[in-house]
Amino acid sequence: MLALVSAAGYGVSDFVGGIASRRVAALRVVIVSYPLAMVLLSVLALFVDGHVTGPAVWWGLLCGFCQAFGVWWFYAALGSGPISVVSPLTAILVAGVPVGFGVLMGERPSAVALAGIAVALVAVVLVSRGVSDEDVTEHRFTTKVAWLTVGSGLAFGLNFVVINEAPHDAGLWPLVFARIAASVMVVLIALVAGQLRVPTGVPLWLALSAGVLDTVANIAMLWALQNSLLSLTGVLISLYPAGTVALALLVLKEKVTRWQVVGMVAALAAVAMIAGG
Repeated sequence: MLALVSAAGYGVSDFVGGIASRRVAALRVVIVSYPLAMVLLSVLALFVDGHVTGPAVWWGLLCGFCQAFGVWWFYAALGSGPISVVSPLTAILVAGVPVGFGVLMGERPSAVALAGIAVALVAVVLVSRGVSDEDVTEHRFTTKVAWLTVGSGLAFGLNFVVINEAPHDAGLWPLVFARIAASVMVVLIALVAGQLRVPTGVPLWLALSAGVLDTVANIAMLWALQNSLLSLTGVLISLYPAGTVALALLVLKEKVTRWQVVGMVAALAAVAMIAGG
């Protein structure tokens, strides 16, 4: 349940942030949402039992760097390459990295859970495919875009692996230090890109909402990882595109492809298989 709450939080946050990014540059949204999440997590950490230790700081900062580079490279890939290719490839890496590390660390999910992981990986790809072939002709999948796509997927996937190593008695402090590192990084990236300007009006409110949702998603992610296998939790959280697509259908009345519908049904089946296994 915690993993699914995290997936829902990330999915809704991406939807809200995506709407804001249609009005202003994506980096201008992130320089609001990330620092807000940092402040909220810092306040909440004071009320949750936890100790600030060296490992908590180290793993938290490393997680934040993964998040920052993941966002940077992902937006760069989307800006230069075909979304229909970049999004699914990134998503499959986000889901696959925790599985690989979990198995290497000795985790042995049941046969049913492993089958659920396979179904979930397929579901992530299908749900993420949401643009027409026209986008592919306008944006080429060059070598640069390929490296950016692989880099963002690995960075986001490693985010789960790294934060999973944080000591359980640290409470929410690893998330605080993760957001500190990520906030510093995105601000520097925005400065270099000439986008260090806080949005106003509706985009600002959407960015603030994304920050609140991101906070909820991060807390649920940490608690889920602490109470279950990395390989299973990471896959469940990586189903977040389903929430984004569902909201696009309900709120924006966007058309959903046949493959996306199949993907969402497969996602539900995967959740049941992983939970049952």
